[in-house]
Amino acid sequence: MQQSNHRSILEITIISAQDLKKSTSTPVFSRHIRPFITLSNDINTKTYKTRVDDKGGINPTWGDKFRLPFDQFLVNKRYPGIYLRLYTKNLLMGRTQLGWCLIPAADIVSPFSPMGLVHFLSYRLRARDGSRGNGVVNVAVKLEGSSDGFVCPLRDLNSDVSYMQEMRESCESVIGFPVK
Repeated sequence: MQQSNHRSILEITIISAQDLKKSTSTPVFSRHIRPFITLSNDINTKTYKTRVDDKGGINPTWGDKFRLPFDQFLVNKRYPGIYLRLYTKNLLMGRTQLGWCLIPAADIVSPFSPMGLVHFLSYRLRARDGSRGNGVVNVAVKLEGSSDGFVCPLRDLNSDVSYMQEMRESCESVIGFPVK
């Protein structure tokens, strides 16, 4: 990845997660959760992955930092952002998804905060079907470079709620909300 090809670089640190629960599809003989996180856009052109936390259990910590070209996460024009998926690593079955959330671009690019400012964000994880899941993930994001040309509307919570209802009815993804 060359920074010169991208106007803005997103530095994202996956800090931790809290209160995770095993998926019902996790094997019974698996003693503990071995969580890791992937980051991608909605079409999965490139996936970034944290290390597996073998010791954290239901409250893992990572501190893994990634530098990503931010413009690749603006592909989805309706809901641009970063899809964060949390998995547990199983020895026999590979990986099992425990939850996911969307970090909206509007939470990262704000007309009210200067470029280079670190934002600490927390999101409730969603179950695979978009319903409320178990756990919260904590991240730190910082946008470096230029935000010229990024059009990220301010978040309207009413539209997010109606979008969640629309997605539940069509069995598609929903947006995660920052936990306050």
